[in-house]
Amino acid sequence: MADKSERDERRRRLEAWRASDRVLWRASADQRVGERLAALAADAGGVYDLDEWTDIYGGGVVAEVERRTADLLGFPAAAFFPTGTMAQQVALRCWAGRTGNPTVALHPVSHPELHERGAFGAVSGLRTVHPTDEPRPATAQEVRDFDEPFGALMLELPLRDAGFVLPSWDELVEVVDAARERDAVVHFDGARLWECTTHFGRPLDEIAPLADSVYVSFYKSLDALSGAVLAGPEDLVDEARTWRHRYGGQVFQQYPAALSALLGLERELPRLPSYVSHAKVVAAALREGFLEAGVPWSRVHPEEPHTHQFQVWLPYGADALNDAALRQSEETGVTLFRRWFTDRCPPGVSVTEVTVASEGLEWTGEDVRRAVGAFVERVG
Repeated sequence: MADKSERDERRRRLEAWRASDRVLWRASADQRVGERLAALAADAGGVYDLDEWTDIYGGGVVAEVERRTADLLGFPAAAFFPTGTMAQQVALRCWAGRTGNPTVALHPVSHPELHERGAFGAVSGLRTVHPTDEPRPATAQEVRDFDEPFGALMLELPLRDAGFVLPSWDELVEVVDAARERDAVVHFDGARLWECTTHFGRPLDEIAPLADSVYVSFYKSLDALSGAVLAGPEDLVDEARTWRHRYGGQVFQQYPAALSALLGLERELPRLPSYVSHAKVVAAALREGFLEAGVPWSRVHPEEPHTHQFQVWLPYGADALNDAALRQSEETGVTLFRRWFTDRCPPGVSVTEVTVASEGLEWTGEDVRRAVGAFVERVG
């Protein structure tokens, strides 16, 4: 549990971000409870009849989210889950029962490996292996040449902790074909699949059905309160509902999360391509800004973002960068960066994630370069 100083520091950051006039994006978690509830109550009637009864263990608005998501992704069925962690465990457990092989091939920096406390093995009896440890998605040749059998290949699209990176469309098709040549099923960790259409040049209902199943999140890109969907064949989804109950995911009422998911599908999903496009402008301006400010070394990765999110690397400690970012927010009302980290970084190097959303569309390249200069001045 965080001590008082950590809680105070978090509150200070939230207040600074909330008070900023210029931001590249605003996270829903930055809002106060009353603000979030009031906004949901005011807007939800635009996407669902609020005179309908609330859901009870699914049904109602939850079923509407499932139907709309299945249609968008080009699958016959979908099931709503409270978390993506649960949805993916259930999906891979169901596939393991069908293939007879509990081994899942995935990237070592994929979400289940880094952020779920070993849940695949500890809870679901699955074993994970890694066709590559390169900081990029696995290639078709690496999948073909891997030296032991696996029942499922899980592909995170985009691969967040490697820099929100994606393969090309042809590379993705080849990787899927390579897994099928080995009689393995393919599951997409599509927590952020929504924003991949621009990079692939394909609609969602052409991308998702490359896999045998796919999970999508509603809060990561669509600004919902929470929730996820697992989409796939009807028999898989039927079994997944059974396991959802066994895992404790048969929640009594989920209408606030489901309503916010519908709002995300209605409002944010159509705007994601504009965010992806403008992220390229912001990334280029960041590189130019660091060069103009005399920073000895910097890296924007990927140089041209694949989605509306990307990484920035700088040769300073995280404490100095976090202090500079927070002071810039408080002193100028401009939030360029939020949090810096040293996880998996060489000594003396820190990394942050940059997201460009609706607020970021207002920034010109010159705005970004000026903000970089003001930030670097505060780093010292």
